[in-house]
Amino acid sequence: MQVLVAIYSTHEVWTIPASYVDVLRRRFPDIVFSHAETDADVIRLIPEADVAFTSVLTSMAFGMAHRLRWVHSSAAGVGSMLFPAMAASQVVMTNSRGMSAASVAEHTIALILAALRRLPETTRAQDGRRWIQAELSGLPTLDGQTLGIVGLGAIGCRVARIGAAMGMRVVGTRRETDWPVPDGVAEALAPSDLPRLLEESDVVVLSAPLTAETRGLIGAAELARMKRTAWLVNVARGKLIQEAALLEALRSGAIAGAALDVFEHEPLDPASPLWAMPNVLVTPHVAGFRGDYWEAATDLFSDNLRKFLAGEPLLNLVDKRAGY
Repeated sequence: MQVLVAIYSTHEVWTIPASYVDVLRRRFPDIVFSHAETDADVIRLIPEADVAFTSVLTSMAFGMAHRLRWVHSSAAGVGSMLFPAMAASQVVMTNSRGMSAASVAEHTIALILAALRRLPETTRAQDGRRWIQAELSGLPTLDGQTLGIVGLGAIGCRVARIGAAMGMRVVGTRRETDWPVPDGVAEALAPSDLPRLLEESDVVVLSAPLTAETRGLIGAAELARMKRTAWLVNVARGKLIQEAALLEALRSGAIAGAALDVFEHEPLDPASPLWAMPNVLVTPHVAGFRGDYWEAATDLFSDNLRKFLAGEPLLNLVDKRAGY
């Protein structure tokens, strides 16, 4: 059996180091691992691959993958690989959801605290050696505020537990409403209750996957439902937000601000107004970063590869119709 370990050449931080490909070779000496280090390598090697361990697979490459039976994504998001041919195929797909839940949740809370406690403003003041104590009077606390979470998956549930521990009332939406209410969540709502969540929340966190239903989920109408004092935090996918509508809401004061780790187009254009807006926090899609990322990703893939070889059910199976 042959496994193609592919990179995403334009996103170097998500490129698996060669040392971890060697780890896989040592763990599975009877399997041929081909390390695709360029897009051209993918096209050359994919026809012989039975399995692909990659976060990106183009429709062109997939059309050449005549032996492919299983794709495991080293990332949680798989939306870019769910083109029609893949979705309609018998190829099984799994992902790495939950692996970075802790780091994304911690980053989310860091963004919320930085926004509400106005830390970027204090940093700018520090750069100018200015004492702005008077300007910062009346800073809010999280205690007693409502945290709305759009998407109570692994990340959303972890954010909910932290938020609740800090005294926030947590409400959230999720597609499956017949599950027990997660720890820390005061009320679990159906996706159709999004307007209510937006109206009640002091902070809205987006942690939902990108699907046909969630693409462009937050537009002008949704932003208009939010409190003028509310912050919008996106640690999911940039395309959940209609960015032009967000810019208008931020300029007009329809919402207090936005803390964004993901964007409609990445890297964020240097000409984007978001960079310079005083009520916007920008981080460069790093919420999922953790020091042992590739160690954890390789361990998860190894566990799944053992199951695949034994004919056992795989971990983190993706519902290709649902999109996650």
